[in-house]
Amino acid sequence: MIQREIAVIGAGVAGLASAILLSRQGHRVTLYERFDRPQPLGSGLMIQPTGLAALQRLGLRHGLEALGHRIERLHGLTARGTTVFDLAYADLRPAWHAIAVHRAALHGVLWDGFVRSGAALETGCDVTSVDERAGGRAAPVDARGRHLPAADLVIDASGARSALRQIVTARQPMPFVYGAVWATVPDRSLSPGALSQRYVSARIMIGYLPLGRLSADAPDCAALFWSLKPQTYGLWRAGFQSWREYAAGLWPEIAPVLAELEGPDAFALARYAHFTAPRLSRGPLVLVGDAAHVTSPQLGQGANQGLIDAVVLSDALAACGEIAEALRLYEKRRRRHVRFYQHASALMTPFFQSDSGLLGGIRDLSFRHFKRVPYLSREMLRTLAGLKTGLFTAAAPEEIVNCVPAAPESLHIPVAREQ
Repeated sequence: MIQREIAVIGAGVAGLASAILLSRQGHRVTLYERFDRPQPLGSGLMIQPTGLAALQRLGLRHGLEALGHRIERLHGLTARGTTVFDLAYADLRPAWHAIAVHRAALHGVLWDGFVRSGAALETGCDVTSVDERAGGRAAPVDARGRHLPAADLVIDASGARSALRQIVTARQPMPFVYGAVWATVPDRSLSPGALSQRYVSARIMIGYLPLGRLSADAPDCAALFWSLKPQTYGLWRAGFQSWREYAAGLWPEIAPVLAELEGPDAFALARYAHFTAPRLSRGPLVLVGDAAHVTSPQLGQGANQGLIDAVVLSDALAACGEIAEALRLYEKRRRRHVRFYQHASALMTPFFQSDSGLLGGIRDLSFRHFKRVPYLSREMLRTLAGLKTGLFTAAAPEEIVNCVPAAPESLHIPVAREQ
């Protein structure tokens, strides 16, 4: 294998995973991080079967499963107690599940893998551009105009607010109307093995996700989230006590968790946007993770997509003699999977986060009946598990993660009949 100089920009999920894999392949990898100390931002997330397959390739699945909480199903009710969702991974395959984890725990597992990989780290480097050089190489340029060592390949893993993305495409992210506030709370075993949500039309959504532990000696925690428009965040803060009483009435079982919250500062505001890069590379610069594709978390695919990007890109570089050829293969292998989930998330989000009473009503009346139709039930489960590659196609987790042609119709998984 040709040994290359590779610069990775950003120490998030996709950046750390890319650095680990490429360093193990023998490349000389330097990871540039703008913070003086790499740190994760956010609360809870779900690693789907596809993301777990990527972590298996990284050799880090066991470490994550030791910290995270095994999620068997997604369960959502209206305020009146009507079931909207009750999807169980085992209806696809008995052994399949997701792992819910605090972002800090996932970062810790990836960081340990990065430290062991032998890749170099440069902190305090806010890379904002690249200077293309002769021979197809490029030098990252930081915000102070300092040129960093030239590399054969620059991987932009700097996230949804990437400054480098504009070099590849002029397309801009489109903000969603709704975002959410998130808090990390002690886990009171309110929904063991499940992501649980409550809905009022499409305007209101509250959710509870058990996350496991931040570290081996830490207590179990959970993520509590509430959907809102970012521009109403100040009003929500000012009316926090009234909100707490309303939320407790909406979901009485969660009242003890709400009572323990000291105030609005326990929550962090998350803004959501939608972006899909029409192309993933230009010259020696390639996009991975949220720099390449970002959307709302309705389908729980963000971290999974970043992990898959890292594995497929590393496989493509191992399979191809030329970087340009490898980047074409990477883009080809990721195109259908990424596009499906970008479109699906954009389509689904208004049913759960919008001002439309009509869409909320359609969701409440129709979604619960989908489970009674075997085809629709199967496709909903495949979508949740991260297996879809198109409207009528899907692939097993290992096929999606590995840089090999997937057989679009190869995944024939019977859905268990309701008793």
